[in-house]
Amino acid sequence: MQIKDYQIVILGLMIALGSVISTFILSNAAVNYQKLQNQTIKVTGSASQKVISDNASWTIRFSAKNSSLKGAYSQLEADARKITDFFTSEGIDINDIKFSVIDSYPQYKKFPGTYNNTNEIEYYIANQSVKVQSSDITKLTDISKKVNVLVNKDIDLNAEPLQYYVSNLDDIKIKAAEDAAKNAKERAQSLVKGTNGKIGVMTGAKLGVFQIVPVDSTEVNDYGINDTSCVEKKVVSTVSATFTVK
Repeated sequence: MQIKDYQIVILGLMIALGSVISTFILSNAAVNYQKLQNQTIKVTGSASQKVISDNASWTIRFSAKNSSLKGAYSQLEADARKITDFFTSEGIDINDIKFSVIDSYPQYKKFPGTYNNTNEIEYYIANQSVKVQSSDITKLTDISKKVNVLVNKDIDLNAEPLQYYVSNLDDIKIKAAEDAAKNAKERAQSLVKGTNGKIGVMTGAKLGVFQIVPVDSTEVNDYGINDTSCVEKKVVSTVSATFTVK
């Protein structure tokens, strides 16, 4: 075999060896990359913020009963005027007093000794509600304590508890979600600190439902809570986040 032939053989062996080494390096890099990708940590962060309601509403439902439908409507209209006078005398703007559409239905007589209806109408019932909303929470709270004034005017009513709202609640929810995400990252960093690891990028996040509850409440609900019974509340947000670990 000539020298030139030996050179060709040696060159072929070098190419083959180089190919094997390259394949090994690329394969090992792929394995290491896959391991890195699989190293993740999942944590849940939370944040809460106290808020003060800046407006309130009060709903009163009232009804009238009469042997004729016209009489029931007339009585309800008279009661509505009394209610309007009551609120305006307490300093409520008439534009903040909203009456619902009247709902009415007949009540039929019963067969003696049974709960079955006859075809004879005994009387008519007409129902209506009025809702007052105000940014002056103190004033509306004080007015609600005088509901006996309306009762003394022979109005058949049912007064609901006051409801308190926060007008910029959407902005507060966004801030609470941001704080919960930051808390999730801080928790992840704390967990890997002992192993000299570092947190990488966030690969996934899921926002939990908001819990809007009284300040001293620890109640939670899978569907979220939106408390309207208290002036002072807290907005609780949770975020489940997944991070890579370096």
